[in-house]
Amino acid sequence: MLRYYESEGLLAPQRTDSGYRDYGPAEEETVGRIKMLGAAGMTLQTIKQLLPCVRNNDPTFTPCNELRKILTEQVGLIDERIETLSQSRTILAGYLASVN
Repeated sequence: MLRYYESEGLLAPQRTDSGYRDYGPAEEETVGRIKMLGAAGMTLQTIKQLLPCVRNNDPTFTPCNELRKILTEQVGLIDERIETLSQSRTILAGYLASVN
């Protein structure tokens, strides 16, 4: 997964003299942020846009171009998923009630 993140431009680990990747604490924090944002339903493309806005050791964001727009869109997508799941739950609960 680390190499994939690197190929997508999300990670840029240091290299040793012999060419091996050297993942330090900064890369570990970045991977944690990628996983957190991914768990929130964001695509890697969106995560790539947001990562520069994340402060080094702080879960807050610094102002970046279009940050508000991206976050608003993501909240909207999550709200849509919640609505869809709620409708599915209502239908299934109705089926369950008719079985009893």
